[in-house]
Amino acid sequence: MPRGNKTPLIQKIAKQAYITYKGFKSESNGDNNLLPDRHSELLSLVTAIRAADLKIPPRKAKASPGPSGPHNPPVTYMHICETEVFSMGVFLLRTGASIPLHDHPGMNGMLKVLYGKVSVRCFDKLEDPPSVSLPQFDPPLAPPQTASVRRSVLRSVAEYSESSGPCLLTPLRHNLHQIDAVDGPTAFLDILAPPYDPDDGRDCHYYRVLHAEGEGEAGGRKREEGEVEETWLLEVPQPEDFWCGGEVYPGPVVSV
Repeated sequence: MPRGNKTPLIQKIAKQAYITYKGFKSESNGDNNLLPDRHSELLSLVTAIRAADLKIPPRKAKASPGPSGPHNPPVTYMHICETEVFSMGVFLLRTGASIPLHDHPGMNGMLKVLYGKVSVRCFDKLEDPPSVSLPQFDPPLAPPQTASVRRSVLRSVAEYSESSGPCLLTPLRHNLHQIDAVDGPTAFLDILAPPYDPDDGRDCHYYRVLHAEGEGEAGGRKREEGEVEETWLLEVPQPEDFWCGGEVYPGPVVSV
């Protein structure tokens, strides 16, 4: 077959993402209703993707990236494609930029670094039993804010680079995460299934880690050796210092 007729890797990923996630029901709250062989094939394809496959040249770190502004957002997004089954695009973070702690209600996802390095902190929400009462926070919360507090666990903190496999999220595990650029600019491929849709209960919410009185800066407490770290999160408006601009995707055209 002539080289020009070779199917781009990103097209293969899009096709496999549609096959993998088609029919997924977010209201089932189940992490096990994806067929393992289809999910493994998608994972293998995404692991192999590189910035060059999308014609995205890695950006160099600047000595002083300058202040963020209307024409210099901290984060930009390249839209690749979106269907009723999944969305796919590339996030590009400037040096020192962060995507604040946020959630993906009822959604699956994959994050694959294309260049640079990111640190990802993943949390899971916990169901609050009737006996659980809120601790005293430092600083104290105003009474209206207490309705927006959520009990959670810090599930993992890990760094990912181009050579790493994807960071995975499901409706129940690693669903809330914060993404920080490490040691320079970075970019990652992002797949969400199904896509955000506020009309269907899939809107993005932002959170802040709370500190109970007597706790350290980690914002949580270790219950016993080997157990996960519990903490509390406050739902907040989108932080004022975060916004996402848009860039044109330069890579192969994708159709699904």
